[in-house]
Amino acid sequence: MLFQRVKPLDQILATAEKKGLTRQLGPVQLTLLGIGAIIGTGIFVLTAEAGQKAGPGMIISFVIAAVVCALAALAYAELAAMIPVSGSAYTYTYGVLGESLAWIVGWALVLEYAVAAGAVAVGWSGYMNGLLMSAGHALPEALRTGPYDGGAFNVLAFAISLVITALLVFGTSKSAQVNAVLVSIKIVALIVFIAVAMPTVKDVNFHPFFPSGWGSPMGGVGVLGAAASIFFAYVGFDAVSTAAEETKNPNRNIPIGLIGSLAVCTVFYLLVGYAAVGAVGSQPMMGADGMSLATGSQAFAAACQGSVEALVCSKDPLAQVLRMLGFASIGNLIGLAAALALPSVILMMIFGQTRIFFVMSRDGLLPNFLSKIHPRYHTPHIVTMITGVAVSLFSAMFPVGILADISNSGTLFAFIMVSIAVMILRVKQPTRARPFRTPLAWVVCPLGILGCLLLFVNLSVYTISLFVGWATIGLVVYYLYGYRKSHLANGTEPT
Repeated sequence: MLFQRVKPLDQILATAEKKGLTRQLGPVQLTLLGIGAIIGTGIFVLTAEAGQKAGPGMIISFVIAAVVCALAALAYAELAAMIPVSGSAYTYTYGVLGESLAWIVGWALVLEYAVAAGAVAVGWSGYMNGLLMSAGHALPEALRTGPYDGGAFNVLAFAISLVITALLVFGTSKSAQVNAVLVSIKIVALIVFIAVAMPTVKDVNFHPFFPSGWGSPMGGVGVLGAAASIFFAYVGFDAVSTAAEETKNPNRNIPIGLIGSLAVCTVFYLLVGYAAVGAVGSQPMMGADGMSLATGSQAFAAACQGSVEALVCSKDPLAQVLRMLGFASIGNLIGLAAALALPSVILMMIFGQTRIFFVMSRDGLLPNFLSKIHPRYHTPHIVTMITGVAVSLFSAMFPVGILADISNSGTLFAFIMVSIAVMILRVKQPTRARPFRTPLAWVVCPLGILGCLLLFVNLSVYTISLFVGWATIGLVVYYLYGYRKSHLANGTEPT
């Protein structure tokens, strides 16, 4: 499997030139796309779940997840500058480790992008349902959540996914312009939250700091378990690399977009996490055995009914913090900002997924019609519509917590492959031009791999089992179709 059907990097670049996308994005747009993809459900919704797993120790979880992502971002930046085409980790793996592993990475990225888009759509619907209820226009209970979350069909999550899909079909530059506005709303909302909550921070709210300890492999709790979940809050920076083929001067602008967006978001996350915990506390609900109750369990739901103001029980934690501090109107405005801005994350997740499928189709591993470009809008419209419909149905069915952890499993696997690819290329092609070089690559990349493995094994057994099952299905699909149709194997080029 390793090093079989490796597609030369020069051939990857040549293929992109023959059947490529229009370059129209600059460094500011790229950085905003990255921020738009990163700041979303992770900080607006999953802060409560992290508190349930780690208590005040979730601040350390934010740091751990940020460090792992920073290591991965440095590796991504080197490859994205060397190979400025669509496809992200899939393309890099194809050019270094071979077609079979590239397929597995591309298949895993479905978990990162499509599943993540569904998770954010569900988080957005929660905020919208809350706003509708406060205005006296609540939807029927069966239409607020999916069948695996106590309802029947999440109609708002379904609808927003379709709206974002239509926007992406109409064009990348238009999407980026809308995204810039939405990113501004999110940044303002987080600044307001920090400004209001930070002065109320009390030292007592940080004790005990480690109520659930550091966690254990496949336990899904503790500081490491929370870091494995909070990792979702940072995922999205690599979506910048999927836009490489639509970027002006990508050798310079892709590293700026990757590292810049991650740096901005990390600062915000640490300030928000510290302010939320310090203002109202974040002690987890414990079972009779002294362990943190699993979010979503019947025992957790029962405990939350007895403590409705506990931060760990909130579906809109940042808004809830301000309400608990006596700033209900500002809290409601934070909720409104989240409802307005979260669609930008759905946009970037679906955007990233369609570009992965586009390149896999261009390589012959998926049907050719998926890489057709619309003659007017210059977007891969067919694959965008298919992906959007799938995401809308997925988001209508499943709850946000499960979707986020499943998404993380695929992302961590892809990050590991990228770090490995950087090291192999340093050995096999040391003289190839590198517009951006990962500093201390032989330290950064191994640490990145170890960090990703650490977070991966601290996901729940259920999540890891789903990842293994998904990868197995992917291999079956590959050997039934992609293995025989591959342009690299057959010596053909896309038309």
